[in-house]
Amino acid sequence: MERRVTTEMRELLTAGAFVGRYTHSLDGKKRVTIPADWRESAVEPVLFVLPGVNEKCLYVYTAREMAQRLEKVRSASVANVQAQKFLRDFFSRADRVILDSQGRIRVKDELLDYAGIINQMVLVGIGSRFELWSPESWNEQSTQLDQSQFAEAAQYIGF
Repeated sequence: MERRVTTEMRELLTAGAFVGRYTHSLDGKKRVTIPADWRESAVEPVLFVLPGVNEKCLYVYTAREMAQRLEKVRSASVANVQAQKFLRDFFSRADRVILDSQGRIRVKDELLDYAGIINQMVLVGIGSRFELWSPESWNEQSTQLDQSQFAEAAQYIGF
């Protein structure tokens, strides 16, 4: 049986498929250029930048991925104090950015400070999102996972 990649499958594989790692510098206006293949994966020029949950990094989601995440958030009861506290804190620090014609974004200072990003950052593809790290934080966290933990993590997510 012949298998062909359909247009729909190709779109699914490229939409929001952020892979690889890049190191880029902030320009004089504190903008960073997003890699060209990631700009294509984003489809739309609107991105959402949020503080990392358990790490000193920033999460960057496409508008499509953010819409899916917000749909899940809508089910949180307003009576759930913990959920409301998290949502209030998390989204109050978030930023909505637009890719400019050169494929750059300007992340607000508060988020750059949170992640410890000063002049350079490491952009890390993580499938449905990408992350922005200071080089120091990236080096520190990337050396903490040994091969057995990597295999255990892959099994945990069913990969």
